[in-house]
Amino acid sequence: MTPETMKKIYIHARPESLEEFAGPITECMDKYEINTPLRQAHFLAQIGHESGELRYREEIASGAAYENRADLGNVEEGDGKRFKGRGLIQLTGRANYRAYSQDCGFDLLQNPRLLEEDTNLCADVAGWFWKRRGLNKIADADNILTITVRINGGRNGLENRKRLLELAKDVLL
Repeated sequence: MTPETMKKIYIHARPESLEEFAGPITECMDKYEINTPLRQAHFLAQIGHESGELRYREEIASGAAYENRADLGNVEEGDGKRFKGRGLIQLTGRANYRAYSQDCGFDLLQNPRLLEEDTNLCADVAGWFWKRRGLNKIADADNILTITVRINGGRNGLENRKRLLELAKDVLL
């Protein structure tokens, strides 16, 4: 994936972000078998929405809304803010940070900010989450609603995700 190709999808992205993420996103897609044009279009649409077209590595909100959310593993005081959404997919919650830590070999429970500071992890966590949620198969069925619900828990940003998907399909299919 070249920065030039990504610019056709992420029309609001800064040129330096396109340059910085082109390699890590490509490696991520290879690693997690996001390896068909349709899978790639869906993946790029989702991470494009979640990251504001590569503008945000960390959720804008404070994370206070996630406090005491046992479904996210946030059981200690301050977990909501500490484990708020980070990475291109906005990984959220102590349980998700723990699971990714075990798979990636970094201790994100001690240093959750690594997901925003390390460009490779920022992209990789998106592919990891994608594969863990079985989203390649859903992308193969071209089902943006189910993918959105599995990533976000609802329909948040569905119209923007559809817009990005159409741009990605125009470029990749």
